[in-house]
Amino acid sequence: MEAAELERQARTLSGCIPPSTVSRLLALGHEEEVRALADEGEWFCAREWARQCGGEGRQAEALEVLAPYAATGWWPAIQAKAKLLEQWGRAAEAVTLVRPHARTGRLPLEFAARLFARHGHADEAFEILSTGLDDWFLVEALPEVATSAGREEDAADLLAALLTKDHGCEDSWCRHSTDRDSAVRALAAIRESQGRLDDAILLLNTRSSTSLNNRDQLADLLAAHNMLEELRAYAVVDGHGLAARRLAEVLEEHGDIEAAVAVCRQPDGSTARRFHGAVDLARLLVRHGRSDEAIKVMRALADEHPDDWIVHTLCTLYADHGRAAEGLAFLDALKEQWDGREEWEFFQLRLPLLALCGRRDEAIELVRAHPQRDAWYVTSALAELLAEDGRLEEAVAVLQPGRLSNAFALAGLLIDLGRIEQAVEVLQDRPRERELPASQAPWSTEPPF
Repeated sequence: MEAAELERQARTLSGCIPPSTVSRLLALGHEEEVRALADEGEWFCAREWARQCGGEGRQAEALEVLAPYAATGWWPAIQAKAKLLEQWGRAAEAVTLVRPHARTGRLPLEFAARLFARHGHADEAFEILSTGLDDWFLVEALPEVATSAGREEDAADLLAALLTKDHGCEDSWCRHSTDRDSAVRALAAIRESQGRLDDAILLLNTRSSTSLNNRDQLADLLAAHNMLEELRAYAVVDGHGLAARRLAEVLEEHGDIEAAVAVCRQPDGSTARRFHGAVDLARLLVRHGRSDEAIKVMRALADEHPDDWIVHTLCTLYADHGRAAEGLAFLDALKEQWDGREEWEFFQLRLPLLALCGRRDEAIELVRAHPQRDAWYVTSALAELLAEDGRLEEAVAVLQPGRLSNAFALAGLLIDLGRIEQAVEVLQDRPRERELPASQAPWSTEPPF
């Protein structure tokens, strides 16, 4: 067992048993197989088995399973062990375990800082974190740690220095603009925790990008402090539509459904905002038992803009609410509009609708006759239809020729048939993905990024 090989397997999910398969094995009662695979060096099996043991009070067994992985010095194994120790109320042991690794990289440093801050070592956490503030990922951890240490103003001084630092880069896509936005967000979080809301709002209005992980910090701040008029005004000018979404969420939480609907219906703004607003509105309506209205909203948008994700949302609504035949009629109309052409993105939406209409055999034959029938995604769809029809052996036969991209689906079918050893062999024999040069790896800090 070597750290480099564990890292490769975890990063590429090749030559190993992936998390989804581990969950499937456990759900079907194959616990002994998972434990045996954990002992043989399958990291995801070991991690899940340790979690299960810990949840059942078998702490010694959980630690025994993780021990050989942690002994390699591989950080994810050490982190997993520390998380369990903390969860069991053994935080001092977790701190001792993590401390030698705290400065070995951004992930260990961030985890260690937050762990230390939670368990009486906030000053130490602040000191180690403040050495890594050239990394936006670590900047984002600073407010939590600074608050625990009672050193908000020290943190504010560090962040203010980052904001005034000249990187000589004016391109909004430059990495340093991300760094600056991270400092703005972190400093705003500190000011908010201090009750200095006006300062936090002023800071957040200087961001290059207002959207992060499909949320808007300013919108969340205004909502958290019940500043609804300010949030409403911000929703008018926010081009992403995230402020409008947050406003609708608040109104829904307050029980004012019609006001939330009205916010989502606002037609102003960019095309992206209109699209997201319509989808948000449809989901809101569904949550309140108004599926017919939701379908009407999405149908109007799909008629005007038949983009694949809009059509997918519409067809899902048709399927989920007993109107599969109408979904098929809509797809037929689109196909006719496009002179009989139908890209795979739209063709695949037909299959579950046909199945819901009792026409699964027709769906199977359509896939078999598809012009791209040899492509991995088509064979995968065919296997799924056959499996849903209870024809597992036929589904296995479709995938058996052995494309790498079908390995996970094939292994899942073999597990359903009780052929565990064969499923494991399929996954472990999956060849290594081509390794990229360091300069082209997605985590590189050297050009090209």
